[in-house]
Order: sequence, then C-alpha cells, then structure tokens
Amino acid sequence: MAVDIEFTFIDTNHVTLHTALAGPEDGELVVLLHGFPEFWYGWRHQIEALAEAGYRVAVPDQRGYNLSSKPDGASLYTVDLLRDDIAGLIEQLGYDEAHWVGHDWGGAVAWYAAATKPELVKKLTAINIPYPGAMGKALLRYPPQLLKSLYMAFFQLPELPEKLMQTDDLEQMKKGIAMTANPGAFTEDDLERYKTAWAQPGALTGMLNWYRAIWRKEIRPDLVQVPVRILWGLGDPFLHKTTAKVSLEYCAKGELIYIDDATHWVHHEQPDVINRLMLEFLKQEKT
Repeated sequence: MAVDIEFTFIDTNHVTLHTALAGPEDGELVVLLHGFPEFWYGWRHQIEALAEAGYRVAVPDQRGYNLSSKPDGASLYTVDLLRDDIAGLIEQLGYDEAHWVGHDWGGAVAWYAAATKPELVKKLTAINIPYPGAMGKALLRYPPQLLKSLYMAFFQLPELPEKLMQTDDLEQMKKGIAMTANPGAFTEDDLERYKTAWAQPGALTGMLNWYRAIWRKEIRPDLVQVPVRILWGLGDPFLHKTTAKVSLEYCAKGELIYIDDATHWVHHEQPDVINRLMLEFLKQEKT
C-alpha cells in the first residue's frame, strides 16, 4: 500500500480493539467494519483509496477477532455491545460522528447503529448485508433464504464448529472462503494472513460468538433516517438479492446498486467499482 498505515490499540466499551489508521488526522472519519471471518486486512483495497481522497480511516479488528479482546461468553457479543464498541472508538479518536462502511457482520453492526444511534452516523454504506430488522419480511418474500442461512444454526452448537474449522490446521477454512468467492479474489498470501488471524488464541470461539448471540437481542424494524447506499454482489451464495430490496424499504434516504460478476466478497473481487461507488456516495451533499 502506498499510504502509511498506523496500528494501535484503542480501549472502548470494556474491550481493546486493535485498529489500523490511515489518512489525514483532520479528515472526515470513515470506519470500515469487517465481517466473518475477516479482520482489518479485509479492507486492504479500500483503505488506500479513502486515505488518498482525504478521509481519516479507522479499521478495527472487532471484538473476538485477530488481535482485539475476546471476552468469554456469547452474552458479550450482542449487537448493542458491538455497536457501542465502535461508538467508543469514534469518541476515542476525537470525533462525534463518522461514515460507517460495513460488510457482512460489520454491516449488521453499522445498520443497527444507523437505526438506533443515528447521531453517530453521517452515512451508511452496507455491502452485501441486509438490514437485520428487515429479515423477517425478506424471508416471507423469499423463503429459500432460510436454506441459505442454515449454517447459522450449525454455528449455535458448542465446540463442534470450532473443531471442524480447525481441521487440517485451518486449511479447510482457507478453502471455504476461497470456494465461495470468484477465482483470484484471495491470493495464497491473503489466505495465510487470514489463517494467522484465525489461529490467535480464542479467535474461533470469539468469531462464532457473534452468531451465538443473535437470539439474545430482538431488532425492531425501525426506519433508518441517515443516508444509505447498499452495494450488492449479485452472486452472493449466502444472501439473496431480495433481502437487499426489502432493506431498502426501511430507509428514508436509501439506494441499492447491484454489481455483476461478484459474490459476497465483492469488495475483494471488484475493488475499483466498490471504491468508486463508495467515494461517490461519501462526497454527495446530504439532502
């Protein structure tokens, strides 16, 4: 990367988040939130583009991941706590608000923040993640989504998911992420970096605890008032495009853009497209 990236540890909400920082310190803050099973490195294609455009970029390993804190017990991974981790990080960096960009689980946290603490969110960019509060209606319109989500039920089991993920020294996890993406989305070096993050003590359980906490917090389908742009790779094997369409119905100021030749991992596969659409949205004047 051409831009300088600083790594630091930020104390927030009773956890410590390992965080990558880039861009001018006086720039508008953009927080990039990764999903499962990634870490800060999942945004490597976006950090440079944002920093060069003059934004201050903060990319935390969220709780349970890589070098950040991994508290014990699923009760410590509810979406309220995950949101408040990032709220505290924004405050610690000296800002009152930020642009929130989230993919997968990171996008779920960003959606929830936009719905429940909109004063913290200038704009929300959600990448291949529906608004959690819209999933009930989405399932009614597209029942096969339930089959696509069955892996979440498996993740509820104690210990067994971790044991399977550890198979063959985490090589099966590497194959799994590569198989669900377009060819070339992840290099072998990329996957080795992921493997190192997954191998951190307690990381697999911490990552899975996000799923195990799903049922501990009911998310009301509140109308999201902040500006929202949903970017969606059409080849997502986990989430049908109907979930994105339904999410748009819960946005007071929202737009949805589908991206061809892309999967759930669209920000890896089509980084130039994602960066262009993201920066275009961030630079738009609020209406």
